[in-house]
Amino acid sequence: MPLEEPSWWYGNQTSDWRANALEPVAGIYGWAAERRFKKTQPFRSELPVICVGNFTAGGTGKTPMSLLLAELLTQLGERPAFLSRGYAGRIAGPEWVDPHRHSAIDVGDEPLLLASSAPTMICRDRPAGARAILTREPRPTVIIMDDGLQNPSLEKDLRLAIVDGARGIGNGRVIPAGPLRAPLQFQYAMTDAVIVNGSQPPHDDDRQSNTGTGVLDRLRHRFLGPVLVAEPEPAGDISWLADTPVIAFAGIANPHRFFSLLERLGATVLAKLAYRDHHTFTDSEAEKLLAQAKASGAQLVTTEKDLVRMTPEGNSAIARLRQSARPLPIRLQFKENDLSRMRALLEAVIADSKLPA
Repeated sequence: MPLEEPSWWYGNQTSDWRANALEPVAGIYGWAAERRFKKTQPFRSELPVICVGNFTAGGTGKTPMSLLLAELLTQLGERPAFLSRGYAGRIAGPEWVDPHRHSAIDVGDEPLLLASSAPTMICRDRPAGARAILTREPRPTVIIMDDGLQNPSLEKDLRLAIVDGARGIGNGRVIPAGPLRAPLQFQYAMTDAVIVNGSQPPHDDDRQSNTGTGVLDRLRHRFLGPVLVAEPEPAGDISWLADTPVIAFAGIANPHRFFSLLERLGATVLAKLAYRDHHTFTDSEAEKLLAQAKASGAQLVTTEKDLVRMTPEGNSAIARLRQSARPLPIRLQFKENDLSRMRALLEAVIADSKLPA
């Protein structure tokens, strides 16, 4: 669902007139979400399904968490496969993602990133996608479902909800009065573990957030299951960030988290340019970014997700932007105790799947 997040969803005020005015609509939205879930008979895959979702609209770090889970499962001797709906892609699926053949226009940006780590199936119909995964050779042993916590069509064996450590759940109201995809208590009941993405205090860009480091404490007080913490870390050498000022641009759901991370890593950020989530850059926008960087002597920096959406053609401005912009790869890492707890959760799911029916 394309959506521009209102700033008051995450404001300091506990009650906002706009949220109050939209509460009746939010009530209908929340009721419909619960009713759809309760009326649907989910499909049970032969393989265990680990779902990575979130309570709110917008970005919380589901894709980096999915990549981390694939790494952990591989270390446990499993063969994970990703299942994605391929949001913003034109192919409905089921289809295996081929980074050498597909573009973000075909399959969406997130599946392209996932496919660099493990086989990735896109399918609007999640049960059909799960069935298609069974046909691959060698056969995968576990499915990582990227997004879909509120999707009732596929039975999940482990349900993980990612929460942004700076923004939390905002004002705690359901869309459109707030950022929640369904009433919170209902979502708690269908979640096995919560993962907080980043325990760092919010940066200046996030001053309006009423959450900050209190997110972790509140979740541990209200959610009865395990609450783990994962920290975003750059993947690879970042010494280049100190060599030259940068112009940061991002078309993701929560670009300010990316901008704040750059500054925490010591980058001198001259400009921060935010676009809509899954934004397709035009030649005109590319020309402006290139000209701004040239005029200021700055390095263009963006996210991996933004870079894969740039389809280069000849000497087009998009091609030159893709060549000039430098991505900052980001990975999530659990703290040591929480890493052990996550491994135990994964091992339990795998062990249960091997028990006789």
